[in-house]
Amino acid sequence: MPSLRSLLGASALGLFAASPLLADPIVITDIAGRQVEIDAPVQRVILGEGRQAFFTAVLEAENPFARVVGWRDDMLQADPDTYAAYQAVFPQIDEIPTFGGFKDGTFDVEQAVALQPDVMIMNLESMAATNEAGYEQILAEVGIPIVYVDFRERPFENTLASMEIIGELFGEEDRAAEFNAFFTEQMARVTDVIAAQSDLHRPLTFVERAGGYSEDCCMSFGAENFGQMVEVAGGTNMATPFIPGTFGTVNAEQIIASDPEVVVVTGGNWEAYVPGGSWIGVGPGADLDVQRGKLATLMERPAFTGIRAVEDGNVHAIWHQFYNNPYSFVAVQRLATWLHPELFADLDPDATLRELHERFLPIPYVPGYWVSLN
Repeated sequence: MPSLRSLLGASALGLFAASPLLADPIVITDIAGRQVEIDAPVQRVILGEGRQAFFTAVLEAENPFARVVGWRDDMLQADPDTYAAYQAVFPQIDEIPTFGGFKDGTFDVEQAVALQPDVMIMNLESMAATNEAGYEQILAEVGIPIVYVDFRERPFENTLASMEIIGELFGEEDRAAEFNAFFTEQMARVTDVIAAQSDLHRPLTFVERAGGYSEDCCMSFGAENFGQMVEVAGGTNMATPFIPGTFGTVNAEQIIASDPEVVVVTGGNWEAYVPGGSWIGVGPGADLDVQRGKLATLMERPAFTGIRAVEDGNVHAIWHQFYNNPYSFVAVQRLATWLHPELFADLDPDATLRELHERFLPIPYVPGYWVSLN
């Protein structure tokens, strides 16, 4: 009788060694509503974004990269401080193969096949580019299913469901449920208080997306993402009437005319993209005195001079990456304390973020995720 090696070949045996025979076919309905049949739990995963490590870290704190056989290199570029924190604990991440993107047309199907993944996890916003280029069909033909999740387009609608989906893929349903319970509990610390107010003043709030990243003014958010975070936290998102989608631009004249009461700038360490730029480099370990100075300089631009928020010193910066990971509840808490300090005097977002690290993440908590002018 022929041996398994002669029937499958050495390379196939290597794949069987990486993907235990205990895996069973399941059907998952992803965030896009697609039904995908997958042998689970998966053992070899391609991450459509490096920053998807934010959720693998929650589900597998002992080694968030144990199943990752390939990923985009965006975390190293877009969030180098977080990358360095994980690299210090898991130096093997430097060896994970990287690949190009669907949106920019640099994705290499042959490279993906060579990595022998059980699944490729993609963010929902990449679906249009994936379909336009025919990648989904091409990958299906070579046995690589795609599963879509979402923490960016509609975070409060899709975060819990996305964590459930990934938990099922990884065979970590209990861990996903534990995190989702924590997410729900922490969100309620804001939403319950806001709902109890009979006559709530909702401060008009302008969120500048990646302020200082370029000289253009001013990128912002519509009704979703940080725009919705503002609403959930008890504010009114200034840009919603002017941006029909999730992301867009508001001109300087409109900001002056709207005269927002609060300004929040999202920021991060973008030295890889814009060396020496005016961006606000908040994030783990940030020098907040330096970032406060940069924030003050940004408020000297014509769009902001003279508006109520600047006159009152009600100007803040917050870590941009809250817009694209399961930790958005922390941003909601921080926004709530800025918008309604009297209602949330006992709410400590810093303690919440510290608890998130201690309970769910494999790296130590290092402050630096936000700063205020006052």
